[in-house]
Amino acid sequence: MQLRHVSLPVRDPGAAAHWYADVLGLPAERTGDTWQVAVGSSVLTLRAGPGTGAHHLAFGIRPASFAASKAWLRARVPLRSRDGEDEFEGPPGWRSRSLYVDGPQGAVLELIARRDLPAAAGGAVAGDGGGWLGLSEVGIAVADVRATARRLHAELGVPAYAEEPGRTFAALGDVHGLLVLVAQGRRWYPTDDRYATAAAIDVEATDVGALDVAGTTRRTGACRVGSGWLRLA
Repeated sequence: MQLRHVSLPVRDPGAAAHWYADVLGLPAERTGDTWQVAVGSSVLTLRAGPGTGAHHLAFGIRPASFAASKAWLRARVPLRSRDGEDEFEGPPGWRSRSLYVDGPQGAVLELIARRDLPAAAGGAVAGDGGGWLGLSEVGIAVADVRATARRLHAELGVPAYAEEPGRTFAALGDVHGLLVLVAQGRRWYPTDDRYATAAAIDVEATDVGALDVAGTTRRTGACRVGSGWLRLA
């Protein structure tokens, strides 16, 4: 699932956009009352909204550039660590490795290298023009994780990734992009002080690869996810 566009409510869109530009070197541009941040093949829109809780986003990087990207990132912002480690292997079946940093206005940001991506070759470093692959994950807090996952699968064919949805956590999509559904109030890994709360997060995605009941037609449409929407084209 390609996450083409993610729209987040934040307390101060301009300040958040400048953080992405100044710290991560991502192009940011104001459009009316919102700011657009280009992340590889994706666009992150920052709009004014309630500032409670913490957002979670993951940015895809190339596995071959992981060490160099880590050095580049560490020179610009402190890395999150847990139990003395600042590199994190993904859950079973994910075949990924991640770095985490504190983003603007409490966001928990992740740089993730997925070893199963076709784009795994090449070594462009995060911060270079070709270093950012795009948005790889967006976290969304919902009242009922399993029920939301079932509805997304029934209405839009979005599959579970790597494992079946749990009570407080579910990853939906594929190696190209994931919706990470979590229970409201769940702590964002690897922090001890950042919690997911309901927010109107809108996601536009393509290339889900899901088929209808007859197994022949890719699904499109829109479905509520928490307080926001997932739109597939």
